[in-house]
Parts: sequence; structure tokens; C-alpha cells
Amino acid sequence: MIARDAVTEVRSRRPLTASVMRAMTLLSGTRVLILLCSVVRVKLVALWIGAAGVGLFGIYNSFIELMSALTQLNVRDSSVRDIAGVDDISMRHRIIGVVRRWAAVLGLFGSLLTLTLSPLLSRVTFGDDAHACGFVWLSAVMLFSSVTGGELAILQGSRLLGRLAAASLAGAVGGLLLSVPLFYFLGIDSIVPSIGVYALSTLVAALLLRYKGAGTASGGVTLRETVAKGCGFLRLGAWMTVAAFVTLLSQYIFIVYVNNRGGVDDVGFYQAGFTLVNKYIGLLLVGVAMEYYPRLASRAGSLRSLGVYANHEIVTLSWIAMPCVSLFIVFRGLIVEMLYSAEFESILPYVTWAMAGTVLRCVSWCMGYVMLARGDGKAYVVCESVSAVVYLVLNTLFYEMWEVESLGKAYFLWYAVYCVTVMTVCRVRYGLRLRYAAMSVVTVSLLVVMLTMYLTDVSLLLGLAAALTGCVVSIVALRRMTA
Repeated sequence: MIARDAVTEVRSRRPLTASVMRAMTLLSGTRVLILLCSVVRVKLVALWIGAAGVGLFGIYNSFIELMSALTQLNVRDSSVRDIAGVDDISMRHRIIGVVRRWAAVLGLFGSLLTLTLSPLLSRVTFGDDAHACGFVWLSAVMLFSSVTGGELAILQGSRLLGRLAAASLAGAVGGLLLSVPLFYFLGIDSIVPSIGVYALSTLVAALLLRYKGAGTASGGVTLRETVAKGCGFLRLGAWMTVAAFVTLLSQYIFIVYVNNRGGVDDVGFYQAGFTLVNKYIGLLLVGVAMEYYPRLASRAGSLRSLGVYANHEIVTLSWIAMPCVSLFIVFRGLIVEMLYSAEFESILPYVTWAMAGTVLRCVSWCMGYVMLARGDGKAYVVCESVSAVVYLVLNTLFYEMWEVESLGKAYFLWYAVYCVTVMTVCRVRYGLRLRYAAMSVVTVSLLVVMLTMYLTDVSLLLGLAAALTGCVVSIVALRRMTA
């Protein structure tokens, strides 16, 4: 019955496509504003404190990201599946109680671990014990971030996307406003306190806008139930953590290789292009994921529904990505000069081909979430491991033969191979396949992007004409899907 209802809903197309578009507009827009807050914070540190402040800021934030990944087991993402996958309200409330308990427990574990290791962390990171106090204060951030992640996961799994966006944005804005006077009056001594108040601000915002419907149902969860119900999302979260580690490790190995072969300048150019491409397309993907992932998880038991949803998402996302990628390619020179400087014009070939590859990334991204919705952590790790090996091999080969400028083509081929890998796994394990309609839209999107690339190299006006044509086609297609 559930599968039939889901298929009927998708066949109408209108409410589903409209939901995707609303979610993308709301959450991608929120993401842009949060990134702007982050940019302003770093800019103020650079202006008022200097390079030393920016360095400390980066070191401490990198530590928080690493320690959070190791101690929180990606509960922020994995628990969304369990929350969204339950139709019974009473049972959902009990799972929410379990998620909140595990978020607190893992946060305390990360906090105590950071507190215990603070002298060692100071010596390893800075070569002395002078910064141990900073790590002591950061131990509180570990607790704040874990509890915040749990509350945001609950909002996402419950599909309260408006609250999710409001909590995320309010936390970022509040953290920025509280950080400004600290930067101005305390100078370099403000770095750790500013990170603390930022984390506290996001926690307060998440608690104020938290899901409050659980009531006594979540409070009555026993210890045995907490362990039993938590094992599922903790296991999936552990697999996701392993997958993320493999990906980061492959990127680190390649950066070290480039640094040894070509020097720090080549690393800088590559990192600039890689970051620009991934940040840009990430704004689109993160916004859509907030709605797509819990929707998939709610129908994880029906392979037919998963196939319909995945194909629809690929069609919708391809139509949205086509004009975004095409316009980026046309104005790539202006964008690079605005964000970096004229010195970075050498990354334009990389950016061009890598942006074309993001069309394929959208396809693999949609299919990859099917594995997470099914809770198939092993398959997900296998796909990410294959992706990491392909990334290393292609990047190393292209860099050796054609240097940094060719790495954009390696990026394109990397996602082409990853697409085939993910689609093969989904077909073999779940019987899902890319339908003709979805394949046609992906092909059209790639052709328009490639044509824009070619014409932009010939004439900027011709490239702009191709991109604008793609925009018109995209708008007409999306209106037909929502009208």
C-alpha cells in the first residue's frame, strides 16, 4: 500500500517537484547566508588580528572537525534515516529520545577525550604546552556541536525544514554578532572564545527551535532500548565515518604528492580550483539533500518507490544544474578574479572541466543516497573506496602527463567512473536502474554544458547565448513538471 501511494504521488510530479524546488530555494539560500557569515568572521580575523589569527582559527576548527568525525560517528546524518523511516508517531518520538541521548553521550565522550588529551594535543599541534588551555575550552565545543547535530537531525528527519533553516541561520548570525566584539577587544586571545560562543549560539538556536512533540514518549525510553535502537544508526554512522576518512585520506595523499613533485604553488592552484568547484555545487546539493534524504528513507522498504524517487530527483537536479554550471563556465574568469586574483587564471581549465563533471556528480549523488536510505553502509564504503582509488590514479596520471591544468579532465572522468560504479551497485543489489527519461535529461544537460564550454572558448557572447538557451530550456522543463 505504501509503495502504491508513493508511486501515485510521484507520477503526479507536481507536488514532488514543487517540494524539491522549495527545499532547494530555502536551504541553499540559507547555506549561502551561513557561508557569508563564515567569510565575514575570517575577514574580521584577518583585518583585526592578522595572519597568526587566521592560522590559529584554521588549526582549531580543523581539530574540531576531525575530533567530531571520530567521536560523533556521523549521528547527524545517519539518524535521519531512522527518524524519517518510521510512520508511527509514538515510535518516532521514542527514536527521537534515543537520538538525543546518543548525541549527548557522544558529545560528552568527545568532550572528556579532548579535555584529557589537551596537554598532548598542544604539544603535538604547537610544540609546547602553552595552548593546552585552549583545547580545554574546546572540549565544551565538542559537547555543544554533538547536541546541536542531534537536534538538527531530528528536524530534518521530521521534515521540519523551515525550522532547520531558521535554526542553522540564527546560530550562524548569533555566533557572528557575539564574535565581533571579542575579535576587536581581545585580539588573538579571542580565537578560542569566539569558536566557543559560535558553537553555543548554534546550540541555543537549535534548542529553541527543537522538535517538541516527543514529550513523555521520549522520556520513557529505557537504557536497553537506547542501546538497541541506537545500534542501527550508530553502525551506519560508523560506515559513513570510514567512507569519509577514506575520501579525505586519498585527497591528502594526492596533495602531498603534488607538493613533493611540483611545489606549494601547484598545491595552492589545485586547492583553489577544487574548493571553488565543490563549494559552488555543494550549495545546490546540500539544499536538495535536506529534503531528498528523509523522503528516500521514509520509503526505504519499497525498492519500486526508491527507484521512482531517485530517477525523479536525477531529472529535477539535472535541469537545475544545467544552467547553473553553464553560467559558471561563461563567467569563470570573473568569478576566479573576484574570489582570488588574476594570478589564479591558470586554474580556469581545471575549473571548466571540473564544473562539467559536476553534472555527473549530481547523478552519482542521487544514487548514492539510495544506499544510505537502505542502511547499506558496506556498499557505501565500497563505492567510496573505489572512488578514492580512481581519484588517486586519474589525478596522478594526468598531473604527471599534463600538470595542474589537466586535473579538471581527471575530475570529469573520476565522476564518470563513480557514476558507473554507483549505478552498477544499485542495480545489482536493489534492482534499480536509470530510466530512459532520466538518461535523456542527463545527456541533454551534458551536451549543453559541453557546447557552452566550446563556444565560450571561441567567443564569450556565443558561450553566453548557449548558457542562456540552456536556462530557457531548464525553466520550461521545470515549469512543465510543476504546472
